[in-house]
Amino acid sequence: MTLENKLSISHKQQASETKPFTEEELALLAIQDEKWMRVAIALASEAEALGEVPVGAVLVKDDKLIASGFNLSITEHDPSAHAEMQCIRAAGKILHNYRMLGATLYVTLEPCPMCAGAMIHSRIERVVFGAKDLKTGAAGSVINLLQDSHFNHQLTVDSGILAEECASQLSQFFKRRRDEKKALKKLLKQQSDLLLQKGKE
Repeated sequence: MTLENKLSISHKQQASETKPFTEEELALLAIQDEKWMRVAIALASEAEALGEVPVGAVLVKDDKLIASGFNLSITEHDPSAHAEMQCIRAAGKILHNYRMLGATLYVTLEPCPMCAGAMIHSRIERVVFGAKDLKTGAAGSVINLLQDSHFNHQLTVDSGILAEECASQLSQFFKRRRDEKKALKKLLKQQSDLLLQKGKE
């Protein structure tokens, strides 16, 4: 979210809330958001190095890191081992509490329904994500579970922080993986053709 958007939110809060952010507080928040999103991007690179989909997450309170995590679903054979889940699990052990009141979770990709549910249960105050997930995004792209009034807790949701960098990291990963699959398919065909040729000799 840009500073302009944050200022716009502040003006809306002026009419609906008793204590809106000041412009100075919003400017500081924008700086902190970018700083922690860059940490999440670095964690996503660690996931990529392991052959995982590059998504990283950090949990922060009062501009201090509580815990971090990145995708490990393939490595751990665990469909629930998303970056956010890894981060929340680690935070629970560090805090000795399953409640994470007042904390902000930064993640490079919009949370899925599973991760959104964990955020609601853990009472995280705010989530900030980079790239939108148009297939499974549960923070507004497909469904907005994080702000559904049917639940007993809603999060503040901010999106678009370093969105282009986050999206590029993901798209480059998937492009490289498609290219690797094509190269492998081509190699296997060449080997098959060679065996067939030898069989005819």
